[in-house]
Amino acid sequence: MIEHALAPRSPSRLARLAAVLRRNPLLTAGAVLSLLIVLAALLAPLVAPYPADASVATHPTQTLLPPSSLHPFGTDQLGRDILTRVLYGARISPLIAVLVLVIACAVGIPLGIAAGYFGGVVDDVLMRITDVFLAFPALLLALAFAAVLSPSIGNTTLAIALTWWPWYTRLVRGQAASVAGRQYVEAARALGVPHRRILLRHILPNSITPLIVQVSLDVSAVILTASALSFLGLGAQDPTPDWGLMVSQGQSYFTTQWWLVTFPGAAILLTAVAFNLLGDGLRDVLDPRRVPTR
Repeated sequence: MIEHALAPRSPSRLARLAAVLRRNPLLTAGAVLSLLIVLAALLAPLVAPYPADASVATHPTQTLLPPSSLHPFGTDQLGRDILTRVLYGARISPLIAVLVLVIACAVGIPLGIAAGYFGGVVDDVLMRITDVFLAFPALLLALAFAAVLSPSIGNTTLAIALTWWPWYTRLVRGQAASVAGRQYVEAARALGVPHRRILLRHILPNSITPLIVQVSLDVSAVILTASALSFLGLGAQDPTPDWGLMVSQGQSYFTTQWWLVTFPGAAILLTAVAFNLLGDGLRDVLDPRRVPTR
């Protein structure tokens, strides 16, 4: 009992997480900034000074007011408080990114695993379809899909998702093909284990880690793409407080009322930087080929 009492205790999960964050300042900075953005989105109805300005409210006598104590970010051409709309915008752009990545993963992961595991004709057909989508720049293809669909948040999400899944299919296919050639998978096949069980128990768990890193890196790219579509008038429509739409509406006032584009543009920049830092940090932690720094 004495020896058992004196035995060193294994570090708790919280202690291990703290050690990882100390060794990786990029991950720490990205996690903190991302958490602040998520909190801003969740608490927007509580912390926004004028919640009605996030919807259809207008104030004709308060248009284009500069930043002040009443309106820290100023007001727009309809008299709406920009701080309120920026806070509520944190509920839109990150949500679009999450929905796009969920749809892209739901399509790309099964196709990539099937192509990498079965190979042959299945691999050839799926990869040729993937190559057709990858032959076009993602933003240009999303622009084409969005132009065909009516402008809305839902159609913007669908248009971007249609251009994003091939990257995940290609990534997962390479990992699945590597895992499918390992001895324990060959042994499972020889023993007559059903393909479905092999895919779920062996192929998928061992192919998912690079995808997690890529998804975290792609959040900022999707947000930038969605903002670009809204800026061009193919995404969210007024009065939706979308950051890209706010920049588009304020561009004609930029030389005199700088706050109209500066604050929503800064929100886009901060969000992109936050999720890029988070993705870089996760890559350093999860990539087994990287040597951890002390």
